[in-house]
Amino acid sequence: MSTCKVIVMGVSGCGKSLIGTRLAERLGVPFFDADDFHSPANVAKMASGVPLTDADRSGWLAELAERVREEQGGLVLACSALKRAYRERLRAGDPSLQFVYLKGDMETIWSRHCSREDHYFNGRAMLESQFLTLEEPDPGEGAITVDVAEQPHRIVERCLSALGAPGRAGGS
Repeated sequence: MSTCKVIVMGVSGCGKSLIGTRLAERLGVPFFDADDFHSPANVAKMASGVPLTDADRSGWLAELAERVREEQGGLVLACSALKRAYRERLRAGDPSLQFVYLKGDMETIWSRHCSREDHYFNGRAMLESQFLTLEEPDPGEGAITVDVAEQPHRIVERCLSALGAPGRAGGS
């Protein structure tokens, strides 16, 4: 089994869960969605249209870093990881952690949001807040950057290639 540990990152609506699920499938590792680890208070805050603060995210990031550390066989985690400091906290769980940054512009991602159902992330202002908070990975972080305008199967193939992973399980 692979020991590849990957975080698929970006603003809400960029495709983290879709790409993360497919990437995990191809790598033969478990998939986790960081949204599932938010406290009820954080979910309620976001559902009411209020962006989370760094203090709100602190325990959440600690729990995610622990999950990364514990998954010895590898994993793919969908997580916004908007700031470099957040990515550093996550990498504390495993220094070899790889990041895939799903990059897109506000209008493309907002149009995706408008077609989503049953998600607690609420409103254009929250997405704009994420874009304002976003610190794109710099070259020193070694993140794999992929344009969200690509078809999902192409994004997954680009990720597998950049990771040097064969992607044994399943097709594209």
